[in-house]
Amino acid sequence: MSGAPAVIVTALRKTFGRLHVLQSVDLEVQPGRVTALVGPNASGKSTLIKCVLGLVRPDGGQISVLGERVGTDPHYRRLIGYMPQTASFPENLTGHEVLELLADLRPGETADDQELRERLDLAEATLAQPVRTLSGGTRQKLNAVVGLRYRTPIVILDEPTASLDPVASAALKDLVRARAGESAAVLLTSHVMAEVEELADDLVYFVEGRVRFHGTLDQLRLRTGERKVERAVARLLREAA
Repeated sequence: MSGAPAVIVTALRKTFGRLHVLQSVDLEVQPGRVTALVGPNASGKSTLIKCVLGLVRPDGGQISVLGERVGTDPHYRRLIGYMPQTASFPENLTGHEVLELLADLRPGETADDQELRERLDLAEATLAQPVRTLSGGTRQKLNAVVGLRYRTPIVILDEPTASLDPVASAALKDLVRARAGESAAVLLTSHVMAEVEELADDLVYFVEGRVRFHGTLDQLRLRTGERKVERAVARLLREAA
């Protein structure tokens, strides 16, 4: 582990009506490591991410980001680069205008776009087109640039390679590992276990709003007796059933 955790979640609880979405969740995201958050649909992964981002207010527990408790002050969000699963940009704006709009929201910060555009093959001519004309894969490339363009100490990626072709997917994975190599704390969700196996150092397995496993991939293999992460996670799912 590399120093103090970048994100600490303690006894986090969230309910929607009678549905207990998060039930006393504890976890840590370490700098310089990629932590994968996996589990079945509706297990609470997205709600947890939204709580960390301040988009959902938990009913109990605590979240701290680089030692700062998450509460009413949204300033800490500048420490986080976020790539949602589905890009949602104003349809009438061009790609360039989307990036300019984001720059206006973060004055005084230097965007690191050029390498990202080149690695993801996002050409100038493409960025000059309105978002409504872009394919799903191209929108996802723009989504990746938006999420990674600032050298934030924390990066959160929700199904980052969805809709990407194999070349762009490989390039994005390289970028994610490079950010971890620069000591960023990376939290990602993915249903693709081969991707988790390739990218992650640590894995948090969620079922029905509870953490059922939190450890390294080697610890996961040791616990389950399975070499492949996909089979190891499947065994955890059977145990939780």
